[in-house]
Amino acid sequence: MGQHDLSHAVYEVDLLAPAHGGVCLGRLPDGRAVFVPFALPGERVRVRLIESKRTYARAELLDVVQPAPQRIAPRCPHYGLCGGCHYQHTDYATQCALKETILREQLQRLAGIPDPPLRPIVRSPQPWNYRNTVQFHLDAQGRLGYHRADSHQVVAIQECHLPEPVLNQVWPQLEFEPLLGLERVELRVGSGEEVLLILESRDPQPPEFSVDFPLSAVHLSPAGTIVLAGEDFLVMEVLGRPFKVSAPSFFQVNTAQAAAMVQHLLDILPLTPQTTLLDVYCGVGLFTAFLAPKVGHCLGVEVSPSACEDFAVNLDEFDHVALYQGAAEEVLPWLDVHPDVVVVDPPRAGMAPAALEALIRLEPPFLAYVSCDPATLARDLRQLIAAGYRLVQITPFDLFPQTYHIESISLLVRAA
Repeated sequence: MGQHDLSHAVYEVDLLAPAHGGVCLGRLPDGRAVFVPFALPGERVRVRLIESKRTYARAELLDVVQPAPQRIAPRCPHYGLCGGCHYQHTDYATQCALKETILREQLQRLAGIPDPPLRPIVRSPQPWNYRNTVQFHLDAQGRLGYHRADSHQVVAIQECHLPEPVLNQVWPQLEFEPLLGLERVELRVGSGEEVLLILESRDPQPPEFSVDFPLSAVHLSPAGTIVLAGEDFLVMEVLGRPFKVSAPSFFQVNTAQAAAMVQHLLDILPLTPQTTLLDVYCGVGLFTAFLAPKVGHCLGVEVSPSACEDFAVNLDEFDHVALYQGAAEEVLPWLDVHPDVVVVDPPRAGMAPAALEALIRLEPPFLAYVSCDPATLARDLRQLIAAGYRLVQITPFDLFPQTYHIESISLLVRAA
């Protein structure tokens, strides 16, 4: 048989282990791996293949023949249609255990670390309604929704259990004309429960806008930011410290867990008044703001112009903090500095190869790697370990309950 002949075949499969991406691994009768979403290890399920390759296949779940004891009814009626959540079919403790298992497996298989020094996952205080930011797309009728898993088809929604309660009061009141050309509609809530609406479009001309309840609103396009109402930023607060966060700037979406990560870095990093600290992908200065008071000299590297402007405001009180605006792979090779401690918090793609090579050449004795993707983390750790670093510990943080995303902080020490 050719490799695509089985593409719509139906099988009963026993699921063996969780895998990265919110799926479970089973075996087809021919021995190939098959990946099934919305399922749990130990379950027997009926599946239909949707993609069939020579060594593996991907399937959709048709029904659960033998459920695992940890299976529960999902909270949301859109679960399984909208691509936003992956683990609502099990309790929160099981979700966290699955993430620990997956992170360990990725480090063993992709980084070649036989026994990763994995600490217990730091759970989110709120497994629901934890997001300070929510991003929607519009369907053809102008209704707010999310992309269906693995597609650009928008599923209109009536409810969502991930945003903070204030956002859930606001978004159902928003109405849009169809075919406005908006790429994305984003809502953020600040520390005083003020709300910022961000309309993203390729069209430099903003749509007509009116709203009869208090919020700030901006239009983002390649031409720049246009304020439609109120301010073009919010104030976010972490551990009692305010941060200016402009509309285009990134900020951690789970405020309580951002605080937990800051505290963790303060606990594990050896910081003294003699320390030179380098914070790469520093954003608006979330980590820098708490680490700077402990060190003698501090450098940030950030590519986003708006985040750099926010960083300048948020770190204004410190005379010993400097900022380099540019991509890490462009800035790091030219840095004439010998940092004692480096913190990196790259995007999901991990560190650009040139940035990682330049970082290794700087030879920092201590490195904290903040990651939101286990696969790219494992890839970068493999290279760091080959360059003489030892992975002392890795702590997962559940910033995104109900989803497969795994945040973590790894502490590496350069071998003497």
